[in-house]
Amino acid sequence: MWPFVAKIPLWTACGMVVAATIASAIPAPDSPSAREEAQRLDRLPPVTPSSRAIDHSGRKQKGQASYYATSFAHRKMANGNRLNPQARVAASKTLPLGSTARVVNLQTGKAAVVKIEDRGSFAANRVMDVMPKVAEELAMTKRGIVPVEVKPIIVPQPNGETKLGAGAAELTPDQLREASRIATSR
Repeated sequence: MWPFVAKIPLWTACGMVVAATIASAIPAPDSPSAREEAQRLDRLPPVTPSSRAIDHSGRKQKGQASYYATSFAHRKMANGNRLNPQARVAASKTLPLGSTARVVNLQTGKAAVVKIEDRGSFAANRVMDVMPKVAEELAMTKRGIVPVEVKPIIVPQPNGETKLGAGAAELTPDQLREASRIATSR
């Protein structure tokens, strides 16, 4: 994948604008610099989303997760797809739609990889809603709400590129390819 290239004015001299070509700050996801950025993001402390602004940074998040009731089955999600309770899908108020993320139940250590296809949860201190299948994998069906850490793996950017997030730091190349496959699947 080629980096995004743009021409920007560097200075104006005698009424003439001098421009230079620069590469975007977003490295190709399979590059060593992308892996280094993912490791840097993973070393940062988790954030607790405080607004509904979309976060393209790839930083890990910490908060509470809940899961969809089965009565929500087949309702339309934010991306236009129908909700499938058996899918590896989640809702986030701040991660971009199409992101893949690793969700870890902080009480049990159990983890699952999900694709963000919906918006929510809009309850206070909640960072994510997951499908019932994912809730079972995270061992959260009895409690309903559990503390989680959400580590974005692949994060779509506004310019159409993708970048690696904090969750990519600990993945093998094969696991990263699988996360990429999940991110591009419908």
